[in-house]
Amino acid sequence: MRIEQINAKALERVDYDRYLLSVAVAQRVAELAKGAKPLVEVKGNIQPTEIAIMEIAEGLIQVNENE
Repeated sequence: MRIEQINAKALERVDYDRYLLSVAVAQRVAELAKGAKPLVEVKGNIQPTEIAIMEIAEGLIQVNENE
């Protein structure tokens, strides 16, 4: 799946709230930087932001407005 499609799917998961998505991605990137294991299969050199977006798009990370 292309990154544009993944981004669209992730946006759909947060009801098209770009701010909420950016906050969720930033939080997940921070977790990954601290050593959290990716919840998706990582092939090659992939950025932590892409991993976070893929996890959200696949529904592996729940995003709540209250967090």
